[in-house]
Amino acid sequence: MTAVLVGVFGVAGALLRFAVDSWFAHHASVRTTRTIAGSPGGSGAKARLHWPWATLLVNVAGCFIIGITHAITVQLGLAPEWQTALAAGLAGGLTTFSSWTTATVRLLSEARFGSAVLNVAANLILGFGAAAAGIALAT
Repeated sequence: MTAVLVGVFGVAGALLRFAVDSWFAHHASVRTTRTIAGSPGGSGAKARLHWPWATLLVNVAGCFIIGITHAITVQLGLAPEWQTALAAGLAGGLTTFSSWTTATVRLLSEARFGSAVLNVAANLILGFGAAAAGIALAT
């Protein structure tokens, strides 16, 4: 039963992450451009730059979910498999370590060192804060 619940909630988390990624991809308010040196014709092609807001949002939300999950399931008298389903399934399907690290590497490859540091710091600080808030709200 636990595996089925983790699978169902994992699909829900992955679909939610896809929805957040899609929303940010289609509703990016301001994107900056940078001229790429050495482009053919000397005109300088423009590269669209962005910051990984969607990844930050889903990672922080997942930290909050995991923080609040244990206490809430206990308070509601739910069986332990529900805590696993919400933490490993929903939060696990929602969050993305690989996208976060890939986005950071991409920022570094674009020589956007401040943005890369901000991406790492924001995910860590806001993630810890969200987990702590979830735990505090649940107790």
